[in-house]
Amino acid sequence: MEPLLGALELGGSKVLCAVGSGHDQVLHEVRLETRDAEGTLAEVEAFFAAYRGRLSALGVASFGPLELDPEREHWGGLLRTPKRGWSEAPLEGRLAARLGVPVDIDTDVNAAALAEQRWGAARGADPCVYITVGTGIGVGVVIEGRALHGLMHPELGHARAADACTFPGVCPFHGRCIEGVASAPALRARTGKAPEALDDDDPVWAIEARYLGQLVSLCVLAYAPRRIVLWGGVLARAGLLAGVRAAAREALADYLPRAELSAQGMEEFVVAPALNQRAGLAGAFLLAARRAR
Repeated sequence: MEPLLGALELGGSKVLCAVGSGHDQVLHEVRLETRDAEGTLAEVEAFFAAYRGRLSALGVASFGPLELDPEREHWGGLLRTPKRGWSEAPLEGRLAARLGVPVDIDTDVNAAALAEQRWGAARGADPCVYITVGTGIGVGVVIEGRALHGLMHPELGHARAADACTFPGVCPFHGRCIEGVASAPALRARTGKAPEALDDDDPVWAIEARYLGQLVSLCVLAYAPRRIVLWGGVLARAGLLAGVRAAAREALADYLPRAELSAQGMEEFVVAPALNQRAGLAGAFLLAARRAR
């Protein structure tokens, strides 16, 4: 039997586990609910244990923040995270020990950025940025074909939101960071409704577009990407992507003389993903393939 790759996408509300030859050749896949760390990881291990002896490597695309410095003792584990019950969870070490396979790990947004650059909407664009807006707000950056790691990985979703709104934000660390005011939990706290229950003409969507436009402009100024991909449950709202493009142009204020940042150019510069909700899992398969070499 041919060896298989394992892919794990660990998100704030759901977990995807898959085995196969690649992201487009999946043999078996399951979706789990993200609960406490111990219970969730036990379910994950049970799924992959069924393929013990056939797995050549496991790729993990996880919510963060993660310790990705291989010189540090806690490499491959979660750091202090807003996700209750998951801080300091030793993901790579535990999974490698219990499954007996090499494991590579990165943030879910970095993994999605890698996949979209390889197969999707950012193909041929380097550097590129991937932004996801859901339970949290994450930013993944790929430069010269590699996900950006340094002192940390990018955590630009926790940059301070720039306005004088009185909404206190929901981030337990920063309050009014962009994640704290524009994530799905923030929309729920602000309106009393789940984002999917809000009307298209609710004024909160203009507020949301402004915050996400700020984030896009920060990414442009910080990373000089050739394309930015936006995804996540919140971005499924009709018209929101167009509003984000307009808000980003306003925030940039015509400072950078590039046609890509014009009203027309923005339509091809800030885009929806080609892999849609599969980008994170596809990135996990890519991590596994690299680790298996």
